[in-house]
Amino acid sequence: MTAETSQTLDRGLRVLKLLADTDHGLTVTELSNKLGVNRTVVYRLLATLEQHSLVRRDLGGRARVGLGVLRLGRQVHPLVREAALPALRSLAEDIGATAHLTLVDGTEALAVAVVEPTWTDYHVAYRAGFRHALDRGAAGRAILSARQQPGDWPGYALTHGELEAGASGAAAPLLGVNGVEGSVGVVMLADAVPERVGPRVMDAAREVADALR
Repeated sequence: MTAETSQTLDRGLRVLKLLADTDHGLTVTELSNKLGVNRTVVYRLLATLEQHSLVRRDLGGRARVGLGVLRLGRQVHPLVREAALPALRSLAEDIGATAHLTLVDGTEALAVAVVEPTWTDYHVAYRAGFRHALDRGAAGRAILSARQQPGDWPGYALTHGELEAGASGAAAPLLGVNGVEGSVGVVMLADAVPERVGPRVMDAAREVADALR
């Protein structure tokens, strides 16, 4: 800690990060051990975070992330969307297909930004807010593959007809962006994705990741 930082705020943020990394919550004792501070400090931190609905405690006394975090999280999507739009526009115009940024939302993939090409006679209508299971569609499959990191994976996912009949998709995951799990891809009306599209969506995913760092 430096003279310009707040130790209390730092500890509070560490509490939120610890709680976010567990599905079962943590007790005061567990938090005390992980933070290296006494239980009284942890009680004060939790009480303050509870006042802002950032933390809740269940009947067993385990602390969990509160619904207030969701309200903060809703403000993240517009910021991410704004940062991603230049790369998505370039991708859509280059490939001549609808480009999208998709983020993980629970067990689903959520399209948060979509850009359609301006010069094509027709393209797939794909709207921001569209949801689908992570294990269907190129966007979700790219995210799942990045989690598993198989050695023979090319770095992008290709699918056909999984979300819309006659439509093919290609997507690459966002890598190296703390707190953001998602992918960048395109969807097109074609029986197969042209060979150059996979590497191109990887480039676009790197551009978006750089903009978010």
